Amino acid sequence: MPAVLSADAEAGAMVLGEVLPSTVADDMPQTSLPQQWGELLAALHAVAPPAHWPLDLRGRFDEAFVRIDRRLSEPAIGARIDQAAWQRAIRRCERLLDSQARLVLLHGDLHLGNVLDGGPSRGLIAIDPKACVGDPCFDAVDYVVAGAGQEGVEARCRRVATACGLDGDRLYAWSRVTAPMAAIAHLTYDGPEPVIDELLALSR
Repeated sequence: MPAVLSADAEAGAMVLGEVLPSTVADDMPQTSLPQQWGELLAALHAVAPPAHWPLDLRGRFDEAFVRIDRRLSEPAIGARIDQAAWQRAIRRCERLLDSQARLVLLHGDLHLGNVLDGGPSRGLIAIDPKACVGDPCFDAVDYVVAGAGQEGVEARCRRVATACGLDGDRLYAWSRVTAPMAAIAHLTYDGPEPVIDELLALSR
């Protein structure tokens, strides 16, 4: 992480130091990225959660499901994602939340646009956290789901789970929770149809 210059836990806000150089992970060579992602997660999750941290993964999903649910009424989205698929994602999420065994301090929004290459001396740097406490698999799921339309979510899941030392079945289950959310983002911005198709298949 960059240096934390200021933080407000109640507001969920932080002021972070600048990172230079700052190549976004999405623009880095993909062959070595899973191993680097594993090193990043190991470093992030080694930090003990602060006592009485007010934000957890269940609360993050409670908010996300309510907020994104409104999008299903939009014709372009409702035509591809129905309430049945949405309710499946909610039930899958509840099962994973109820079965969390190891709880760590999560970045909470660790997608490829929120990770920078800090150069040889620093390695990967995570920025713009939405810090919460929960299942360590969650910090790998956005990277896994981004494999849709490339090597595929299932294949990327196997690579990332091995590199990060995570439970591959749980990581894949989390990808099925977040797949409809990712599909909505791609439908909103006219994403590639093969990516949308894979995400929708994952949601079934």
